[in-house]
Amino acid sequence: MSESARVLSDELLERIRSRAAGYDRDNAFFADDLAELEDAGYLRALVPTDRGGLGLSLREVAREQVRLASAAPATALAVNMHLVWTSVAKIMRDRGDDVLEFLQREAGAGEVFGFGISEGGNDLVLFGSRTDARPDGTGGYTFHGTKIFTSLSPAWTRLGTMGLDSTSEDAPKIVFGFIERSGGGFEVADDWDTLGMRATQSNTTKLDGAHARADRIIRRLDPGPNGDLLTFGIFASFELLLAAVYTGIGARALELGVAAAKRRTSMKNDGRSYAQDPDIRWRIADAAIAQDALYPQLDAITGDVDAIADHGSQWFAKLVGMKVRATETARDVVDKAIRVSGGGSYFAGNELGRLYRDVLAGMFHPSDDESAHSTVATAWLGPIED
Repeated sequence: MSESARVLSDELLERIRSRAAGYDRDNAFFADDLAELEDAGYLRALVPTDRGGLGLSLREVAREQVRLASAAPATALAVNMHLVWTSVAKIMRDRGDDVLEFLQREAGAGEVFGFGISEGGNDLVLFGSRTDARPDGTGGYTFHGTKIFTSLSPAWTRLGTMGLDSTSEDAPKIVFGFIERSGGGFEVADDWDTLGMRATQSNTTKLDGAHARADRIIRRLDPGPNGDLLTFGIFASFELLLAAVYTGIGARALELGVAAAKRRTSMKNDGRSYAQDPDIRWRIADAAIAQDALYPQLDAITGDVDAIADHGSQWFAKLVGMKVRATETARDVVDKAIRVSGGGSYFAGNELGRLYRDVLAGMFHPSDDESAHSTVATAWLGPIED
């Protein structure tokens, strides 16, 4: 990315980095970070210029997310949820479907979008729902159910959500729509007390009549797998921006591991730094080799989304592969950096220790390891025969 395409200055990232430990310690929302990111125009990065945004590409924003996550993983992960929706709108518009024009204009005007999709026990993810979507008689819906991992809980002003319409004549249908915070009909639980990614404040959201009017209902789809553009947009945006966050975590862990190797000295080796120890050098090199492979792949796949490339049945395999590789590589790099850094990283407040806790969240985001392998196997081998 050229310097001119960067939204986040080094000075801003350092201020964000300086607050990360405090948010984690206090289990507090990243309010000051969010305010600065809004002021910098970052939440408008993927919105086209004719609708109030900065007009950046997905590849450019993914690169910025790597940088933001290297400063504050939880801040980057939470902001991801807003960026996912603005990316979905861009992907759809680029391909001729402007159903999310309202989202781009509202994001361009400063509205903050949350991602209210995940549900406990719903391993169908986008293809099924435990939430009840009830028609209001005028084309809109009210939603009734419980959403989990709702990042940006204290700050979203619009929430993209979904539910199952089981009563209309053409039911069942999975209904996707957007509710407004000012409209009520929901309760945000104060239940976010996790091992890591604490500043996201991804609280449980209980929908009890939250209303999306007709012009905010964007899809009614048959349950089960489908090739709808909305499905592709959500899947591509979520997996790739998530991969960017974990790539950033790995990048920072490697930096900290290198610094520790140079700083620590060995009494066994006449006070020489651990950077001269062959075993330590091998471990750092192994982490660097793994980490270095992520950047060109992330660039290539986000670039293909921007260019409207046609990968056919391989698209979803590429997306889940990127996500799993990024999250698993990040875990491995953090682990190696901790081994290089020694026992100091085991103390509360140590940055590497925090990264170790934050990076574990990667295994819980969809697509999980099992689902990803199933997707890739189907892409290459075809579905399992009856």
